[in-house]
Amino acid sequence: MGYRRLFRLLSSPVLCGTALVATLLTGCSSSPTGGVQVVDRNGRPPVSSGVYTVRRGDTLSSIAARHGWDWRSLARVNGIGAPYVIHPGQRIRFSGAAAPAPVRPVVTVAKPATPPAAAPEVVTTPVPQPPPISKAPAPQAPVSVSPVTRSASGWAWPANGPVIGRFSSNGSLNKGVDIAGELGQPVLAASDGTVVYAGSGLRGYGELVIIKHSDTYVSAYGHNRRLLVREGQRVKAGQSIAEMGSTGTDRVKLHFEIRRQGKPVDPLQYLPRR
Repeated sequence: MGYRRLFRLLSSPVLCGTALVATLLTGCSSSPTGGVQVVDRNGRPPVSSGVYTVRRGDTLSSIAARHGWDWRSLARVNGIGAPYVIHPGQRIRFSGAAAPAPVRPVVTVAKPATPPAAAPEVVTTPVPQPPPISKAPAPQAPVSVSPVTRSASGWAWPANGPVIGRFSSNGSLNKGVDIAGELGQPVLAASDGTVVYAGSGLRGYGELVIIKHSDTYVSAYGHNRRLLVREGQRVKAGQSIAEMGSTGTDRVKLHFEIRRQGKPVDPLQYLPRR
């Protein structure tokens, strides 16, 4: 997934109509104050040789974005089909073409001619193929939903802990709030919605989750140690979506943002009063 597409998800009101994440956050910092520099790889030519070994937390879209590829093209070249799942240790190549579809062999059977002068009739019979082997679905991790207190507008706190960084709309200052906590502490969905991004493809945010709540609102959760949800998954307010960490920053904390029609707003105006 390209950085430019991630930017459109959080900066354009049209973002909420997409089924797959297509944007990136701007204005958060990997420093304690929260500012970040967005890096766009779309201006560079795509990597056309070599291989990449999948690491924990990688998604096909984040690997494609870092190497200048469209994720669908990268999936075809590597023979990866829906639901496009990759695994740590898997090798992703950046050269060659997608493997051609398999061709079924045929057997030709000639029938003897009835009249002496008639040409033999040729019948082509496909060789029967064995039925596909169905794979059992991977076991789903149990969903943990904590009881939460919601504000009048329906938002809940995404983590327990003191606020150590506040929202600022000036320049490149903090576009959300920073909440301190313990390593591995649960990070919760602040409202019901659908996960539109889960990965580490955006520099300065570490392991990042973005949730679409409506055609108006999205929320973002950065610097996690481990992600517990996948793109396209529906979540409930209070559901554990990640473990708090320090990826992309200098201390253990959660960076939390709310965007209204693509523009950052102060989360403290939406969250319940403590």
